[in-house]
Amino acid sequence: MNRHRLPAVFMRGGTSKALMLHRRDLPAEQRDWDPIFLRAIGSPDPNGRQLNGMGGGISSVSKVCVLSRSSRPDADIDYTFAQVMVKDPHVDYSGNCGNMSSAVGPFAVDEGLVDAADGQATVRIYNTNTDKIIHATFPVHGGQAVEAGEMSIPGVAGAGAPIRLDFLSPGGASSGRLLPTGNVVDRIDVPGLGPVEVSMVDAANACVLVSASSLGLAGTEMPADLEADAVTLERLSAIRLQASVAMGLARSIEDARSRSVVPFVGFVAPPLSGRMLSGDTVAADCVDLTARMISNGQPHRALPLTASLCIAVAASIEGTVAWRARSAGTSAGAASDSLRIAMPSGVLTVGAQVECRAGQWNALRGSFYRTARRLFDGTVYY
Repeated sequence: MNRHRLPAVFMRGGTSKALMLHRRDLPAEQRDWDPIFLRAIGSPDPNGRQLNGMGGGISSVSKVCVLSRSSRPDADIDYTFAQVMVKDPHVDYSGNCGNMSSAVGPFAVDEGLVDAADGQATVRIYNTNTDKIIHATFPVHGGQAVEAGEMSIPGVAGAGAPIRLDFLSPGGASSGRLLPTGNVVDRIDVPGLGPVEVSMVDAANACVLVSASSLGLAGTEMPADLEADAVTLERLSAIRLQASVAMGLARSIEDARSRSVVPFVGFVAPPLSGRMLSGDTVAADCVDLTARMISNGQPHRALPLTASLCIAVAASIEGTVAWRARSAGTSAGAASDSLRIAMPSGVLTVGAQVECRAGQWNALRGSFYRTARRLFDGTVYY
C-alpha cells in the first residue's frame, strides 16, 4: 500500500486531543473520509493501543476535527467532529466533542480562516454534527491565538489562556427536543436489575442519566474500578441502547449498537468526598453533585464537556435524577453558572441557563471555560 500525505495540525482541546484538518484537503464526499481517519489514527486495533497511528488507545485522544470557512450568516467556521473507534473499524459523526470545540477557534485564527484583531476575539462556530452554533471567545495577539495564561483545568497539567465556550440554544442537538420522551423521568427495564428510573435529556449531546444508587454504586467509583466491573458496564450499555431507541436516535437495539457516541450514558450522585486520578481528594462541600460518564464504551477519565453541559441542564430541570442529586439550596430552573460537578479528574464548573414556560422546559445557553494548545503541525501519513 502506498503512503499518502495529508496536511494536519495536532491539538489539545480541554482534556482531549485530535487531528485538525482543513476540509479542502479531504475528498469532497464525507463518505470517503473514514478510511483516511482510521488509517491516520491507527484503528481498528484489537490491542486497544493505536500504536500504528496518532491515537492513544482511549476515546478522548482518538478524534478528528474538520474545519472550513462557513457560508452561514451566523457562523465564521464550519466544524465537523469525527470520533474514531479504537478497536472497531468505525467512525462516528453523530455527536460533537465539547473539549475539541475549544481548539476550533484558535485553529481558525492561526490558520488564517478567520481574521482577528488583538484583544478578545469571538469565533462563531457551526457544528455540523448537531446543527448548533457555538461562540468561542479567547485572547489574540499579533494575529495568533494566545496560549499562555493562568487558567488550569482538571485533568490537564500546567495552565493556559482561558477559552470561553457558549453553546447557544443547546437543546435538541441530537434528537430535536430537550426532553426527547417528553418526560423528566422514564423507567427502563435493565436485564439482571429490573426497572430503573432514568432521565433522558438532549442538550449539546443527548445523554441518559441514572442515579448511582439505582445501580448499587456509591457514585465515586474511579475509571479503573468501572473497567473491572463488567456487570455495571453491561447494565449501563443496556440502558444506553434502550434510551437510544426511546429518544428516537435509533430505530432498533441493533441500530443503536452501531451508534457509539450518542447518547452518552452515566450515573450521578449527591455531593460526595472522593479521590481524584491525581491522588488528591475532593471534599463534598466543594461540589454540587457527583458524576461519572461512559464514552464509547469506556469510563471517561474526566467528563465529556457536552455531557457536562447536559448534566448542568438536567440538574436545572425539576424532577430529573440529576436535579435530585444536586445540592440543596439551588432552585430549579435557576441559572447554574457555578454548578460544580465532581468527576475523576477533579471538579468541573459548568453554566446552564434553563427556563420553564407554560410547562415547557427550554435550554437557553450553556457555558464553560477550557484551554487549548497547538502541539505540532506538518504532515500525517495514511
